[in-house]
Amino acid sequence: MHQAALLGSAVKEAQKYGWQMSGTISHDWAAMAGAIQNHVRSLNWGHRVQLQDKKVKYLNLKGSLVDEHTVRGRSKAGKETLMTAKNIVIATGGRPKFPTNVPGAMEHGITSDDIFWLKKSPGKTLVVGASYVALECAGFLTGIGLDTTVMVRSIALRGFDQQMAGLVTDYMEGYSTKFLWKSVPKRVERLSSGAVQVTWTDAQTGGEHRDAYDSVLWAVGRAPETRALGLDRLGVHVHPETGKIIVGADESTSVPNIFAFGDIGEGRPELTPTAVKAGKLLALRLAGRSAELMNYDNVPTTVFTPLEYGCVGLSEEEAEKRHGKDGIEVFQAFYKPLEFTVAERDASQCYIKVICERGGDQKILGLHFTGPNAGEVTQGFSLGLQCGATYSHLLQTVGIHPTSAEELVKIHITKRSGLDATVTGC
Repeated sequence: MHQAALLGSAVKEAQKYGWQMSGTISHDWAAMAGAIQNHVRSLNWGHRVQLQDKKVKYLNLKGSLVDEHTVRGRSKAGKETLMTAKNIVIATGGRPKFPTNVPGAMEHGITSDDIFWLKKSPGKTLVVGASYVALECAGFLTGIGLDTTVMVRSIALRGFDQQMAGLVTDYMEGYSTKFLWKSVPKRVERLSSGAVQVTWTDAQTGGEHRDAYDSVLWAVGRAPETRALGLDRLGVHVHPETGKIIVGADESTSVPNIFAFGDIGEGRPELTPTAVKAGKLLALRLAGRSAELMNYDNVPTTVFTPLEYGCVGLSEEEAEKRHGKDGIEVFQAFYKPLEFTVAERDASQCYIKVICERGGDQKILGLHFTGPNAGEVTQGFSLGLQCGATYSHLLQTVGIHPTSAEELVKIHITKRSGLDATVTGC
């Protein structure tokens, strides 16, 4: 869906590259959704086939633990099956949450899981929340031409570098996504017209406001799927506030033969590739083929907002906390991607930041990038951080012209210097 939005922007800019467009440009939600849903179904089927080929028995049952070696599976029809095993691995992930203190939230709202399976366009949409899921959804809804508003209680992209988060939301505001800052939903009601009316309070003024939307999308976090597993009976320790399972470096729980990985692990990144890798390494250890542990440091990720944001390593805030303000050097550059030139797009939020230890080898602690193809750029540089890359390594790397990634290996202006960090010329 992010790609659908990017294509829409490209079509609008195509005339500046000489493409002659006739007639109005419109987007067909049903056609897009149908194609994407078919793709997801094919992925699911492919997984089933691979499991069968590898002689892995797949049981579509709702599971819970009876004791440390026994699992009860219940079918939709209520039939129960008991299974025993030497080791049990829990990888149930999480589901989007609805707020429990907002009347009408669940009855009249949807979540990020639902948006991908809608048969018809959600229309004018209010997205409540400011996580990467919230901003990604709001970004692609705006990109396909829908009136979209984001309601933010406090800050955007909590846990990410906040300077970068500001660039992402500034770009989105310029891209036509509306933001309601410091706002908290109070109640949700269905009007006779079929629209959903949302009432909220503005924390800055204390005033109460309301507006009607076709859809309200809740993106206020995810809850671990652990409550119905019977963990308390077995003494599997969970965090009292988050409900996530407390795990060791080897994904072990407080019960010796029970392991857990992925989103349900307390303190673990809620990222699919991290869970996939952790699961593979756990499987190898359980099979006695390896002792390698998952390395949770320098995990790269990308936020697929209209202006993509990729990062790996520490945020500037975290680097300061660990090393002190005088213990880090921050190199920065504002640059203009080639894609933005002929199209005359505003590049004022296209920015690169490389955070290094100050003095010595100037080891790179964190790397942050906003711009086109941020995921592709960040993936490559993340290998460098795994290998202990330093600032001098960066400068020794030859750039590929005329890419955005090239600007990373040319970066030389520090925040401390106070100099203009705008890239000029080649």
